[in-house]
Amino acid sequence: MTKTTLTTSAAFAALLAFAAPAFAQDCPHGDLDARYCDTDGDLIADIPTDPAQQIDPDTLIFAYTPVEDPAVYKTAWADFLTYLEEKTGKKVVFFPVQSNAAQIEAMRSGRLHISGFNTGSNPLAVNCAGFRPFTIMASNDGHFGYEMEIITYPGSGIEKMEDIKGRELAFSSPTSNSGFKAPSAILKSDYGMEAERDFTPVFSGKHDNTILGVANKDYPAGAIANSVMHRMIERDVIKPEQVVSIYKSQTFPTTGFGVVYNLKPELQDKIKEAFFTFPWEGSSLQEEFKKSGEEQFIEMNYKDFWDVIRKIDAANGVSYACE
Repeated sequence: MTKTTLTTSAAFAALLAFAAPAFAQDCPHGDLDARYCDTDGDLIADIPTDPAQQIDPDTLIFAYTPVEDPAVYKTAWADFLTYLEEKTGKKVVFFPVQSNAAQIEAMRSGRLHISGFNTGSNPLAVNCAGFRPFTIMASNDGHFGYEMEIITYPGSGIEKMEDIKGRELAFSSPTSNSGFKAPSAILKSDYGMEAERDFTPVFSGKHDNTILGVANKDYPAGAIANSVMHRMIERDVIKPEQVVSIYKSQTFPTTGFGVVYNLKPELQDKIKEAFFTFPWEGSSLQEEFKKSGEEQFIEMNYKDFWDVIRKIDAANGVSYACE
């Protein structure tokens, strides 16, 4: 397994390097890029009021956050995308993105219309790419979310958080909440440990890479989303006894799904309807996501649901500047 060591500031800066020049508008936009307006204060980009600025593509492009091998999720989302085609009357194509940065860039540049962005990427997608999230997955009883865990392998010599000192700690990517932002904030505030000074940060690229790396003893420890780990255990990708958890966080919101801001309002409504009326029972989506206890889409709003994530970003000194 290839390992890449980066400074945290350089890694985050690299993710923002793709940003296209902003086209300033004379309107309230809060933390949003100047090309977007937020007149109602809900913290997400308004749909353009000028119909000439709205788009109605013949083909809709859909992407799911690259937490694992995209091939797994192309199959998992197949039934939903067929249903989405029926509801919108459009052709829908699955876009297998390889990184959070590529996913955000695709939406910002107009090449991605519907997407599920991971927890940590949601604020950047909202502020820099005009993402309008409106739903997340939940269990049948309405429970949603996941926890960040820091895992190691048996016999690693790491039994508690303090034992990470002087060792490598694997993260997924700088835009990931559980794979970087939350553990960085917790290590600093609760344990007085900072990357580079107290341990060496290593970026694996994705949660499954981190989990596999720890399970196979390539990394001594890693910060991961436990929902991904649970699905990997269910698929026999790893065995439960290959990893040991030394920390479990509070519950965070999971992947947020939504659309790019400038789709025609009536098209956005049809897409929302598809999410909220999709028949899960017996579907390829249920087959994959029931492994982590998720079996329906529920309504949410970015302002409230992502409040804790924005606070974590603030504690880490993260800026949503797009240039």
